[in-house]
Amino acid sequence: MASQNQPNLLVLVADDLRYDAISACADAPVHTPHLDRLVADGCTFTRAHNMGSEHGAVCVPARAMIHSGRSLFRLDGPGNITADHPCLGEALADTGYHTFATGKWHNGQEAFNRSFAAGRNVFFGGMDDHWNVPVCDRRPLEAYPSGRPHRFDPGDPRGVVTQRRSYERYESGRHSSELFADTLCEHLFDRADDDQPFFAYGAFMAPHDPRTAPGEYLARYDPDELPLSPAVADGHPINNGYLHTRDEDLAPHPRDEETIRRHLADYYGIISHLDAQVGRILDTLERTGLADNTIVVFTADHGLAVGRHGLLGKQNVYEHSVRIPLVLAGPGLPEGITRDAFTYHFDLYPTLADLLEFPQPATGDGESLVSVIEDDADGPRETAFTAFGDTQRAVRTDRYKLIEYVRPGDPHVQLFDLENDPHETENLGTDPDHADVRDRLTATLADAKRAVNDPLAPA
Repeated sequence: MASQNQPNLLVLVADDLRYDAISACADAPVHTPHLDRLVADGCTFTRAHNMGSEHGAVCVPARAMIHSGRSLFRLDGPGNITADHPCLGEALADTGYHTFATGKWHNGQEAFNRSFAAGRNVFFGGMDDHWNVPVCDRRPLEAYPSGRPHRFDPGDPRGVVTQRRSYERYESGRHSSELFADTLCEHLFDRADDDQPFFAYGAFMAPHDPRTAPGEYLARYDPDELPLSPAVADGHPINNGYLHTRDEDLAPHPRDEETIRRHLADYYGIISHLDAQVGRILDTLERTGLADNTIVVFTADHGLAVGRHGLLGKQNVYEHSVRIPLVLAGPGLPEGITRDAFTYHFDLYPTLADLLEFPQPATGDGESLVSVIEDDADGPRETAFTAFGDTQRAVRTDRYKLIEYVRPGDPHVQLFDLENDPHETENLGTDPDHADVRDRLTATLADAKRAVNDPLAPA
């Protein structure tokens, strides 16, 4: 059982935050001083990935992989977590931790209740109005409000929509990021004088659209002054099967630079606002005296295109959409270091089990990263495999990346030299000088699909 000297754990998860939208990680044109401070205080994984999704709500499997330690094609049930998936919070509670959550939970109420002994201002859904969030507190399962109609404006061409939500009240007038940060800060003050170690989980809705941050943050970025990635394009060169999803229809086709700059300005604005809330949480750890004995994890469910490759959303397997931030800081962890090992969401559970000395997930697929953190040991894998839907599969090595588009009757292959083309702009898939690389990675991708029981694995 945990002792009073056992480190606490604070896990923060952003929604739609790509790796290179933190200025300390990639010299991005976005102001993130508090996330930069966390990077300076901890270990940052530069090649952390979301393995992908079988459907458009990419956040669901991503967060399920964090909490279950299972890989993409071993998830099932409501919210991709069924009762036979031991959850991270459940394991920590069994070890003697007090467990608490606030924010977005899109993985089913049964899994939430197993994971957390307490919860306030919980949003059971995928996206919503940041200024009018339908929330409830943790209850016994049978006491949760049943799904009822909820109208909101998602800020896209659909206009006002009606969805069914389980909620008991609206939290209006505060931005969602402030609401969840306020709730976490209050909880940290409550735990400051308690000897029982805690696991606190804060899942933000930001920077997911609608990107309605407070005006001072939106005004911080002049669209005309923002640099554009070399990958920005007016359209995607291949029909990937998802070119007219809800995310992709947030802007007209073909794309134009003025529209993309406006989306980027809003994206960076809501990220800076999120960063300010992370700063408040870190300051609260310091103020309560908890910082010296609390491991802080910051990550995201997935990235986002925002104009790159002519795409806006995350329903693709380019680096901007599958690569995520992952930072661990706190007692016993080295400061200001980076690690280049290929990692997935589901490596976090076994890593925390090693750090906090609780049992490894018996049904998990991840690998502990402690030796990578402490000794810069080789990572648990030599490649990263990613997938989306039933049309896109990819594998990358240190240098190259192969993407397969497997729409029936319309197959395509892309090959990128990430060392010389990190933005994935020059397709070498049909270049005879790279035929050997393409063939080798095609075989590697086939093996990767078999290894994870991908439904698209060759016989």
